Amino acid sequence: MKKIAMLLVAFVMTLSANAQFEQGKYYVGASLTGLDMNYNGLSEFSFGVNAKAGYFVADNLMLYGKVGYQHIGSPNTNIFNLGAGGRYYIVQNGIFLGANAQFKHASGYNDLMPGVEIGYAFFINRTVTIEPAIYYEQSFKNHSDYSTVGLRIGIGINLFNDTPEYFR
Repeated sequence: MKKIAMLLVAFVMTLSANAQFEQGKYYVGASLTGLDMNYNGLSEFSFGVNAKAGYFVADNLMLYGKVGYQHIGSPNTNIFNLGAGGRYYIVQNGIFLGANAQFKHASGYNDLMPGVEIGYAFFINRTVTIEPAIYYEQSFKNHSDYSTVGLRIGIGINLFNDTPEYFR
């Protein structure tokens, strides 16, 4: 009986996630990177924040823009970034694959960095997600010092394409 109940719960969760990644929905999110959860050849301590806004151009496919800030402790550097990317949600179960490109700027440093990520959108209610992801960013300027592998933790909000009645 427990197996049937768990199968039913898994099936219902799959159906409820089905409507979350539909064409025409909007997305806003923020994430934290660093906190010694990433590695590159240059830094000892790193902390970053990113903000994203996106739109589902098709079911399971989101395009987004992002802006961010990163502080690297050694050497003491502040980096600002601006980028765009896309995510594809696999079989509407919350697992996503992403690709992006971003321009990073700091004093005496500019770099165009493509990146990839794999993560999971865990729904805590109908619209809010917690999104852990593993990412890799490739530096074209200096691969050994600036290319980064890390873990980011994000929060996302999936908005509807029409305004709910209580916001009108």
